[in-house]
Amino acid sequence: MELKLRTLLVSVLIGASMMSGGCASTSGNTSLNDADGRLVVAPLLPDYKHEVSLARLNEVLATMDLNEEQLARVYYERGVLYDTLGLRLMARLDFHQALKILPNIADAYNFLGIYYTQEGDFDNAYEAFDAVLELEPNYDYAYLNRGIALYYGERSDLAVSDMDMFLRRDPSDGYRALWYYLIDTKLDRQNALKNLAEHRQLLKDDWAAAIADFYLGNVSKKALFEKAKLGLNHPREYAERLCEAYFYVAKAEESLGNKDAAANYFRLALATNIYDFVEHRYARVELARMAEQAQATIDKP
Repeated sequence: MELKLRTLLVSVLIGASMMSGGCASTSGNTSLNDADGRLVVAPLLPDYKHEVSLARLNEVLATMDLNEEQLARVYYERGVLYDTLGLRLMARLDFHQALKILPNIADAYNFLGIYYTQEGDFDNAYEAFDAVLELEPNYDYAYLNRGIALYYGERSDLAVSDMDMFLRRDPSDGYRALWYYLIDTKLDRQNALKNLAEHRQLLKDDWAAAIADFYLGNVSKKALFEKAKLGLNHPREYAERLCEAYFYVAKAEESLGNKDAAANYFRLALATNIYDFVEHRYARVELARMAEQAQATIDKP
């Protein structure tokens, strides 16, 4: 029975991972139209393979006699699928259920920490990421996610410390450099630009380097979106790049005080439906924060 379960779980995970290699046609589901000065992206549609994977996991839960470790694992894997589909409440329930059965799943705490951050429940977010690092001290992305939670929780000094740890573990990763920059900017913009210029020299990925160059003023906004079309390796990648580009351009517009433009770019990032990307997750947070600030201005006597 254990061999059968393992085989089924592997087939489910392989099926889910295939989405990243061929879930949507770049030309069919995603489009970029800047002829009239506006950028438009059509949302990616859910891939049927995820539905098949969910059906298989539901079958496992309904028909197989699982021990505690196996049961917790199935709940966790189903939670990951729900998260990929943007079904955050369903994912959260499954992650909680997995931890109720087996309270040492670091990945589940990591997801819950992200959800707490998105909800503005920062104390619980910090506790969740602390739990991740207690279970797995070398869990790189707990530093990223805790750093982001600290950033949105207005604790930038501590956030920079976490992002420094995250970046040091792989200085060639452009997204580590970009998030370090975004958080570092809260402390000292000029110093943040200086640091980004230094980090830029170590980046290996051309696309991430292009975003860094945009922040450094070496690539225009239009050129950045043109670069998003180059060197694509799979159909979904164009939508992924647009999700990232919209988010990082939005942050640039926000720093310039262009709130309406920033809000539009955050909305475009959400429209890509790349639910499991950090940029998509926090585009919604950014919009909520902007709405709260606007309402506070209105309510001010």
